[in-house]
Amino acid sequence: MKTDETHPELRDAVRALCGTFDSAYWQKIDEARAYPEAFVDALTKAGWMSALIPEEFGGSGLSLTEASVIMEEITHTGGNAGCCHGQMYNMNTLLRHGSAEQKKKYLPKIATGELRLQSMGVTEPTAGTDTTSIKTVATKKGDRYVVNGQKVWTSRLQHSELMILLARTTPISEVKKKSEGMSIFLVETKSKGLQVKPIRNMVNHETNEVFIDNLEVPAENLIGEEGKGFRYILDGLNAERILIAAECIGDGYWFIERATKYSKDRVVFGRPIGQNQGIQFPIAEAYMEIEAANLMRYKAAALFDQKKHCGAEANMAKHLCAKASWEAANVCIQTYGGFGFAAEYDVERKFRESRLYLVAPISTNLILSYIAEHVLGLPRSF
Repeated sequence: MKTDETHPELRDAVRALCGTFDSAYWQKIDEARAYPEAFVDALTKAGWMSALIPEEFGGSGLSLTEASVIMEEITHTGGNAGCCHGQMYNMNTLLRHGSAEQKKKYLPKIATGELRLQSMGVTEPTAGTDTTSIKTVATKKGDRYVVNGQKVWTSRLQHSELMILLARTTPISEVKKKSEGMSIFLVETKSKGLQVKPIRNMVNHETNEVFIDNLEVPAENLIGEEGKGFRYILDGLNAERILIAAECIGDGYWFIERATKYSKDRVVFGRPIGQNQGIQFPIAEAYMEIEAANLMRYKAAALFDQKKHCGAEANMAKHLCAKASWEAANVCIQTYGGFGFAAEYDVERKFRESRLYLVAPISTNLILSYIAEHVLGLPRSF
C-alpha cells in the first residue's frame, strides 16, 4: 500500500515482533484501561527501546530516523506507541545534555530495561503550553535541591523509574528572558515528596497529575547547567515531535489499508462500495496527504540526525502528520459506517488514539504561531 519502504530489514523485524500482539490483545488492554506491559517488555528485550542509546552504553546506536521507523511500525501494525515513545525522546535529553557520570550510571540500565525513563514533568495546570510561566520551584540547599510545585499530563509516570523534571531555579523577576532560569533534573519516581493522581481520559493513555511537596533531588542529578533547562527541553521536544509524526504516519497507513480492504469486500446494492467514487476519492485523497506529510517527517529527522537546527521542520512534521492521520481516521470510520463504531474492528480505538495528536504534545495553534513568527517573520502573537 505505502510507497515508502526504507529500512526494510528494520521494518520486517519490528513488524514480526508487533505481529505477536494481535488485535485481541490491544482490544483487551484498551477495554481494561491497562498498560501493555507484555508488549513494552518484548520491545525492550528485543532492543528496540534502546535504539537511540549508543552501543558503548549497551544500546543499538541507531539514528532518530531509524527510531522513527520503529514507532511508525508499532502503529502501522495496529498497536499504540503512546505507551512507550517517551523512553525514546526522554532518554535523548539525558544523552545530549547529561554528564559523563550520569550517562555511565543510567544509560546501561535504561538499555536493559532495569530502569525506565518514560516520563517528563513539564506541563502545569496554570501554564499549559506557556512553559516559561511554570511555578514549580527548585531551591538549592547544600548538596541537593528542594522542589515544590505541581505538574499535569505527566504521562507513563506509574510505569517509569525515572523522570525528567523541569523547575524554575531562578525567579522570573531576576532573569532577562522568561526562558532563562529554568533547570532540568533526573528524578527517581519513587522519591518521597511525589504524589501521583491518575487522569482518566478519552484514550487508554496513562497520564497523571503530580503534586510535588518538598521533593529532595541530589545536586548531581541536575542535567547540564543550571538555568539552561528550557533550551535542553526544546531539544528533546524536537525529537518527540518527529517520533510522534512517524507514529501518525503509521496510523495513517493503517486507516488507509483498512478502509481500502473494507471498501473492496463490502457489497451493497449488488456492488462493492469501493466502486463508488464517493468512497474512492476520500480514501485516495487521504492517502496522498499521508504520503506528502511523510516527506516532512523524513526531512525533520534527517536534520536532527545531522545535529542541525530543526525546530521548524519538527513542528511542521508533527502538524502535517497528525492532520493527515486524523483525516485518514475520519475517512476510515466513514467507510466502515456503523461497523466503524464497533470495538471488534479496532477502527474506533485507533480513531480515538489518532485524535490525541492534534492536541498533544503541542497544540496545532502553537505550531502555527511558531511557523508564522520564526519562519515567516510575522509579529509575535502572544
